[in-house]
Amino acid sequence: MKLAIVRQKYTPFGGAERFVERALAALKARGVDVAIVAREWQGDTAGGIENVRVDPFYLGRTWRDAGFARGVQGLMAQGRFDLVQSHERIPGCDIYRAGDGVHATWLELRNKPSDRFAPWHRYTLAAEEAMFRHPRLRAVICNSRMVRDDIACRFGVAEEKLQVIYSGVDLEAFHPRLRAELGRGLREKTGVDAATPVILFVGSGYERKGLPTLLQAFARMARSDARLWVVGRDKDEMLMRKLAQTLGVDERVMFLGAQADVRPFYGAADVFALPTLYDPFPNAALEALACGLPLLTTTTCGAAELVTPANGLVIAAGDAAALASGLDSLCGRAPAMRDAARASVAHLELTSMAAQLMALYSRLV
Repeated sequence: MKLAIVRQKYTPFGGAERFVERALAALKARGVDVAIVAREWQGDTAGGIENVRVDPFYLGRTWRDAGFARGVQGLMAQGRFDLVQSHERIPGCDIYRAGDGVHATWLELRNKPSDRFAPWHRYTLAAEEAMFRHPRLRAVICNSRMVRDDIACRFGVAEEKLQVIYSGVDLEAFHPRLRAELGRGLREKTGVDAATPVILFVGSGYERKGLPTLLQAFARMARSDARLWVVGRDKDEMLMRKLAQTLGVDERVMFLGAQADVRPFYGAADVFALPTLYDPFPNAALEALACGLPLLTTTTCGAAELVTPANGLVIAAGDAAALASGLDSLCGRAPAMRDAARASVAHLELTSMAAQLMALYSRLV
């Protein structure tokens, strides 16, 4: 079987890329010949994987996305691959992995009137609808029931085409033992003692992931000894630093940038907070739960499907008061919730994800 996986910009920090990397070894072991189709790479793809570059000239992101889509469509027309799985909104692909969710839903939740006039948003909405209504589309991989139900309702995609396959997590790499192996050393290095609660945020795209609300809630917490660690890269980092300073919490907030290895930070933290405005299902939430961290997220995050009173809390996006109260509660109960957090993702090992993907590919071929 020859499978092409399409991602315009391949970066080691991206959620789609981590999904691909986690699936590749298992797919290769089952005789699947995988190629990565991309415009550019940051870092290396997994060994033995063919890299196919599609890099037409462009000016601006609308032309960038449209040109890449046309290039991939031309590649598909050559018939080199049995299946083309796109992680970009490209009409005519066989499989679309809706890792970014539904753009129309994100814009509605974001609620910025200027978005409707922006050429890139208009192009993306049109490409999204054309892709979901294209006759060649044979399957949509949804990483949460939230995304599945949204696509079915908004675009009328047939139920049999919508496959919920949660991302897998490396249960050995992300494990509660990181607390002893890596977390204690990081706390010592940063001068944070064992009794001080550490709240961890991991994500790029601070606005969508809810960092402004998290900073506001952090300032309202009853526990004034808590620390907030922010891992991830964003162009608005300076604005968030200024917000922390305005709120008077800048001395307790650390902006740590993108990290190639986030495991020490999971090991050092007590609570994982992701009060996202919209997120289909972040890999970071899976990793945090696997490491035994209780999760606080929102009703518009697919990860809420795994949250119970035993392993976390779910609140409405943008509710800083509820977020502050929830953080206080989880900081006090975190040690007692670690086992339940770990157990909630024990069924999401990588082999299970790979088996579901292989069953889908085999059925389609």
